[in-house]
This record gives sequence, structure tokens and C-alpha cells, in this order.
Amino acid sequence: MAYYKDLREYIDALDKKGKLVRVSQPVNKDTELHPLVRLQFRGLPEEERKAFYFDNVYDSKGKKYDIPVVVGVLGASPQVYAIGMMCEVDEIGQKWEKAQLHPIESVMVTEAPVQEVVLAGDNLLERGGMGEFPIPVSTPGWDVAPYITSPYWVSKDPETGIRNVGTYRAQIKSPTRTGAFAAKYFRGIAYHWRKAKNMGKPLEAAIVIGAAPNIGYVSVSQLPTDVDEFTVAGGIAGEPIELVKCKTVDIEVPAHAEIVIEGEISTEDVEPEAPFGEATGYVGQRELASYFEVKCITHRRNPIWQAFISQFAPSESSVIRQIACANVIPKRLRYDLNMPFVRQVAVHFSNGIDRYVVLKLAKTEPAEVWRALEAMPQNFPAFSKIIIAVDEDIDPWDANLVNWAFTYRAQPHRDYKIVKIPAPDTMDYSVGPPPTGQLPSAFRLKPDEMPESSCLLVDATLKWPYPPVSLPKKQYMDGALKLWQEIGLPQLKLKEPWHGYNLGYWTDENEQQAELAVRGEHYQTGELLTQRRQKAG
Repeated sequence: MAYYKDLREYIDALDKKGKLVRVSQPVNKDTELHPLVRLQFRGLPEEERKAFYFDNVYDSKGKKYDIPVVVGVLGASPQVYAIGMMCEVDEIGQKWEKAQLHPIESVMVTEAPVQEVVLAGDNLLERGGMGEFPIPVSTPGWDVAPYITSPYWVSKDPETGIRNVGTYRAQIKSPTRTGAFAAKYFRGIAYHWRKAKNMGKPLEAAIVIGAAPNIGYVSVSQLPTDVDEFTVAGGIAGEPIELVKCKTVDIEVPAHAEIVIEGEISTEDVEPEAPFGEATGYVGQRELASYFEVKCITHRRNPIWQAFISQFAPSESSVIRQIACANVIPKRLRYDLNMPFVRQVAVHFSNGIDRYVVLKLAKTEPAEVWRALEAMPQNFPAFSKIIIAVDEDIDPWDANLVNWAFTYRAQPHRDYKIVKIPAPDTMDYSVGPPPTGQLPSAFRLKPDEMPESSCLLVDATLKWPYPPVSLPKKQYMDGALKLWQEIGLPQLKLKEPWHGYNLGYWTDENEQQAELAVRGEHYQTGELLTQRRQKAG
């Protein structure tokens, strides 16, 4: 089966699989749309969350839009994400790894659905510029404007020409101007901006709205800056991505996208940006940032506006980033940094940002454990604050098991290490108070201009053999499961570990005496113990 050509084919697939809610009653994009979708992230189990399609949208001034809005199509849940990857949930990791190891070069086309309507020059404001689109207010009561929350910013390295695709929110400031806020100085577009600034020219860029889901997935991933994300998107699809040249800037964009906004990011001036409800669980405060001047807008004749919810995990963006990080980071550790013992990487998005990471490692030398731990802040500062290494018997996604390893497999004086790094952004208010905005936080010229931050590295792996896990052996739990079903008790969702297992400190005598106990012959053990009595000291 061929991969989705565009967002529309994907929406149809979600609908057919029962993962789309269509809302036809009038909905105010400024006060009702995001709060309605937000409810499912606060009140429904993960597997029941769905994408939403709104086709009767108006704003607080009474303007009716003929452009529908979709929210949650990329990552309302892992089940939705898997539909976007055309695989089962437990196959996502394999598909991500294959896409990174076997990228597919894009192909250029000369005609594209996304350029059916072209608004530029004297006609740029013919339909209202950015006001043409029903861009929702994400956090009503706190946000100071509508924001583009699901943009795929495309820019090029001014020296090498390598393309970067990234998702960075954009405040709507006028019909022809938006914010350009990458949040972190090491994002691909920030590298490009600094190079363009050194060359004394603005940075050309394009904002893509609405495309096949593979474009969105690579846009929010943490791929290296020397990788063209469109090639990895091709790897996900199993076929080349069709690109078309923009009309007014030297940028290539997906030909089957819904909307493209072309323009330039100034490298001479910055201006105030935000507040905006952020993924940290707090409202991001106003600071100086770059801005984007719109030169041209192209779109399909009847486009769809795509947004996503990124505030206060769990959210759509937390699901997307969690899955992407869990599959991009292991590949880089295993293959690029030669750590084949890395089994899984869990980036925990609880009610906060993605800086609590658990590395699941195969048995290896202590020095290798520390090499893996120290690689995180060096290579992935955005996901580095608390990093814990655990053994293969620990599910890195299970907070209870991770806490168990954290407390009973590590000693703070020996197994904890604190390393200092530049803060990845200004939105972690434990680093310091909200910023005053003297410098553009995303595009700082040097990391050492950022406030000092730190990471806690924890080796919570076994250092020597332990006694068995104190649950019944599997054979007895298997028997209990059969009895449970015979009695007709409720359906179980078993969590690992659900039976005991040996961790190396267990003698043959221990094993024999435990076997006597289940046979009812424990008196034999008691008799043996009487023979080993000693005088009390």
C-alpha cells in the first residue's frame, strides 16, 4: 500500500479507523476550539483520544471561515501516531530506525497542488494575508495572539544548502508578519540564522502548513543538523517526497502540502515575542526574538488549516516528541556514537517538559554506562536534566520501576554525577526568573551566553548480583492466570514484572528449599536449620 500522498488521504484513514471526531456545529476559534480538544488530554485514557476536524469555524468578531481546522492528527495518541506511520504501535521504533538508516532522496516537480492559489506582490493581501486563515488561540486567557502551532519551517544552510525542517511556533503579528521563535540555540534554523547573519543577509524560509504525517514527524524530531529531514520522511514513506520550488525564495517545499507561507527572517532586528502557553506547563513570558516577513502565500483552492496542542503534558506535541525522541536518540547512540548496548530511550513527558530521560542498557562495563549517560547532555541538551541508566529488566517507561531502580540500585555518593551545561532555553524557570528579553533566546550567537544549567546523571544499573525479584515464579503466576479466567474475574492489563526472576544471587540450596516449600515439605528445611544452630554471642 502506497504511503499517504497528503494530509487529506491521512484524514480519511483516521476517519475510517474511528480515530477522527468531526465537529460541524459552530465553534469559536479564539475561545472554544482548543479548550474543547484539550479536554480529552485531561479526561480520557490515552487510547480513547482522537483527532478533531472542525468545518464550521468563526472568530470572536463574527467572521466565518470556509477553511476547516484539524487538531490532533499527528499525535492525539500513540494509536493515531501509528496510523500516520502506517504500522502498529509496537512497530513504530523499527520503522523509525529503518527510515534513518535508509533515507530516500526527494524529487522535484514543476507543478504542485499547494500552488493552485498564489498571492504575492500587489495581490499578497487580496484575501487578508495571514488573516485568511482560521488560526486558533491556543491558550485563551493567556496567549496574546493566535499562534501557528504546527508549522514545518523549512530553511537551508547558507553554506552547504542542506535543508532543515523544524516545528517552531509563530505568533501572528500582522497580515504579513509572524514571530520566528525556535526556543533553543541549537535548532537547525538557529544555525542557519547565525550563518546568514555573519554573511550580512536575511534568512530565507518557508512555513508549511498541513502535509502528509511523515513530514510532521521528522519536523519535530531531533535529527542531526547535517541531515535533510525530507530524506528521512521519504524513508518513512518508502518513496521520495515530491518537492516544488517556492515562488519568491530559494526554498523547496512539499508539493502536496495545504499551505505555504514564503518569506525572510530578519538578521538585523529583533522584537518582543509572547506570552504563549508552553509545553513546560507554564506560560512562556515575553522576550526578544526574531520575526518573519511574509513575501508570498500559496495554497490549495480549498485548504485545510492544521494546528496542534502543545501546552501542559500530556498533549499532542508531547506524544509526538516522546515517540520521535524514543526512536531518534537510540539510533544516534547505537550507530553514530557506537553504543550497541543501548536498548531503549524513554523521554518522560509528565506534567512538564522532556528533560527526564531513562536509558535502558544491556549488561556492559561501568565505563560504558557513564559514556552513555554523559552522551545525553553533550548531544541532546534539550532532553537532559535528569538522566537515569537502568538494566534490561526495567521498563524505562514505567515510573514505578524506574523509581525502584533509582532507589535500590544506586548510591548517591557513588552513582550520581552532576554536570553543568548551558541552559537549552529560557523557559525552565528553575534556572532563573522569567527573562527580561535582552537577547533573542533562540538565536544567541554562543551557547555560553545562556544561563548556567545542570544535569543529574544516575547509574541505576546493578553493580553485582542481587537476590531474586520478590514475586512468585512465572509457572505459578501462569497457573493463577488460568484460575482467574475460570472464575470470570475482570480483564487484566499486566505490568512488568508480574512474576519473579533471578538476579544472580541465589544458591542451589535456596532453589531446592524453595521447591520443598511448594511441595509442602518445608519441615525438611526446618530440620536442616536445627543442625546449624550456634551459641548465641
